[in-house]
Amino acid sequence: MEDFAAVYTRYRHAVHAYLFTLCQNEDLAEELTQETFFKALRALDSFDGRCPLNVWLCRIAKNTLYSYTRKHKREAPLPDAETTPSLPDPAPPPGAALESREGLLRIHRALHALPDPYREVFWLRAYGELSFADIAVLFNKTESWARVTYYRAKTKLKEALE
Repeated sequence: MEDFAAVYTRYRHAVHAYLFTLCQNEDLAEELTQETFFKALRALDSFDGRCPLNVWLCRIAKNTLYSYTRKHKREAPLPDAETTPSLPDPAPPPGAALESREGLLRIHRALHALPDPYREVFWLRAYGELSFADIAVLFNKTESWARVTYYRAKTKLKEALE
């Protein structure tokens, strides 16, 4: 049990960030993170080590989100970047800090406007620090597919930021 506590401590933030990227809802991401680790604990004996542990956890997280979405299909849809009301910005910092904040906000919006699978692959590579091979395993695709999808996502981001 102590080993699983270490796994939870090590990967909790990455799994949560991954789920938040997919669903754009903080409360739902937190709930699904807990559900993901609960499922992982129950299935720990079936983990065969053919892929890295973080890839296995992300696969469970993605399937948990898909299950949730199927179950709640008739309820209100998950908010997306275009329909989520934005909170008013706090008092802007002066000078360069303002430019930096605006730049980060533009990048954030552009990233979340990317269609799937581009957004997800870009996030996994850039922020999740997964290899192309790990991303390919997660999507049941080839490593070349992961590379091309990441490259296209980068291109779409550059175009959105120009």
